[in-house]
Amino acid sequence: MKCLVTGGNVKVLGKAVHSLSRIGDELYLEPLEDGLSLRTVNSSRSAYACFLFAPLFFQQYQAATPGQDLLRCKILMKSFLSVFRSLAMLEKTVEKCCISLNDRSSRLVVQLHCKYGVRKTHNLSFQDCESLQAVFDPSLCPHVLRAPARILGEAILPFPPTLAEVTLGIGRGRRVILRSYLEEEAADSTVKAMVTEMSIGEEDFQQLQAPEGVAITFCLKEFRGLLSFAESAHLPLSIHFDAPGRDPVPCLGQPSSPLRTLCWMATLSWPHSQSQTCTPRTWAPQSSTGQCLSCRLPAHPTWMTLPVMTLTLT
Repeated sequence: MKCLVTGGNVKVLGKAVHSLSRIGDELYLEPLEDGLSLRTVNSSRSAYACFLFAPLFFQQYQAATPGQDLLRCKILMKSFLSVFRSLAMLEKTVEKCCISLNDRSSRLVVQLHCKYGVRKTHNLSFQDCESLQAVFDPSLCPHVLRAPARILGEAILPFPPTLAEVTLGIGRGRRVILRSYLEEEAADSTVKAMVTEMSIGEEDFQQLQAPEGVAITFCLKEFRGLLSFAESAHLPLSIHFDAPGRDPVPCLGQPSSPLRTLCWMATLSWPHSQSQTCTPRTWAPQSSTGQCLSCRLPAHPTWMTLPVMTLTLT
């Protein structure tokens, strides 16, 4: 595999890596005929993200040499992130970036061509792995929210960085409400806890297809990571979700886009005896298949509901 990224697309690639680093500790790199795929999943398998860079994104793209099988590899996220650590440096000094996979030496070679003829070469060791792929069906998403990333980015600014989960729901007047989530023990204790709530009008959304009373609770860290990339690229963000406790649901970008982004995150489940307007209480059980992270993620009944965020660069 060999590809060449030039101009402003080098910084876009770097921002994508920064976004993925906020989700998982390992990066799954897979060159495909329809583009270069960068994937990651967190340690608890509750969040998964995939960036697919189409051949149009690159000045040159070759998935494999003639007669060679397509390679896929897994490397430490920290190692790959070190190449794109400084986004300011990428924008000011890097003119192009060449990425190649060497199967014989088990090395991923990333070469940055900087101004004044300076070249920086990074040789990163990798491991062969199976394809990391989430399994889901887009038709299973009855609720859809679509808005500029800037709107949602400003909405989560008041929430403290240490907040683990946030609840998103549809309130009266079809207003979208973001509210900090408290564990049952904290909510019932005598210690007063600060609760932050933001309300966004329906007019700020490009699409709002969800009834009043629907709500989901999910991790805020991974959501911030996606928003940081979407805001920097001025992309709209689509959130597809179902009622808590259902199977995984999907999200894909437009086929003609040079960059497609897919991400899903597990949500907190609610006891069956409660209505959908009740506050979520406990996590749904994790998958008990015992598969390693490099294996295909199954659509298993014990998986938690997944609200899906879609970013499409046009």
